[in-house]
Amino acid sequence: MDTIIEIKNLYKKYKKADFFSVNDISLDIKKEEIFGILGPNGAGKTTLLSMLSGLIKPTSGSFSIDGLSHKKDQTKIRQIIGAVPQEYALYPTLTAKENLMYFGSLYGLKSTVLHREIDHDLEMMGLAKFADTKISQFSGGMKRRCNLIAGTLHHPRVLFLDEPTVGVDVQSKKAIIDYLLNLNKEGTTIIYTSHHLSEAEEFCTQIAIIDHGKIHATGSPEELINSVPQAQNLEEVFISLTGKELRDVV
Repeated sequence: MDTIIEIKNLYKKYKKADFFSVNDISLDIKKEEIFGILGPNGAGKTTLLSMLSGLIKPTSGSFSIDGLSHKKDQTKIRQIIGAVPQEYALYPTLTAKENLMYFGSLYGLKSTVLHREIDHDLEMMGLAKFADTKISQFSGGMKRRCNLIAGTLHHPRVLFLDEPTVGVDVQSKKAIIDYLLNLNKEGTTIIYTSHHLSEAEEFCTQIAIIDHGKIHATGSPEELINSVPQAQNLEEVFISLTGKELRDVV
C-alpha cells in the first residue's frame, strides 16, 4: 500500500514554552488507513494534527501529503484534506442546511452536487428532518454529526479528526463511526485522535501512541496488545507506555 503522509523529524515549540509539544516525530501513514494518534492530555496529539492540517507551522522538520510538500504546496494540500476540530465550527444562527451550503461553497462544489451531497449526508447522520432547524437548537451529538458533515462534503483524500465522538451518546457515536467507515471504504485516509481507547481498538487499522511529544509505539491494535506481556486490551498497553500519573492540564 502506498504512503500518503510522510513526516520527517517534526518539531513544534510554542513561544515561551519550556518544552517541545512535538519532539522529533517521524511517521509514515499509508493510503486508506484509519490511523489513530493516542496519548494523554498534553501529549502533543492536537498540535500534531494542527500542523498536518495547516493550522499552525512547525518549528522545524517537514511533512508531505499525497506527494505535496507542506512548505511549497500548502494551497494544493488544503484542496485535498478535510479537518474537523474538536470545537464546533458551525454558525449557531444558521440552519443545518444553511451551514452546510456555506461550507460546501468554500470547497467550490457546484450547487446541484452540493444539494445532493447535503441531503445524502444529513440522511446518513439521522439529521434530514432537522435540515431547516437552527444549529443553536441542536443537542451536542447533533452538532457533532453536522460538524463532521461540514468537513467532509468534498470527499477529502485525507481527513483529520480531533476527538470526533467526545461528549456524544451511544447512538450518535455509532452514527459517526459508521459514517467514517463509509468514507474510508470510498478511499479517504483518516487520521484520528481519541481518549476512547476501546473505540480506537475497534476502529483503527494502525495506531501511534505518543507522550511528551514523542512516539512511544506504533502498530496495529493487535500488534500493540501482543507487544506488552499480559496485556488484554489497548488500555493496558496505553498505561504501560504512558504510566498512571494524572495529566491534568490548565
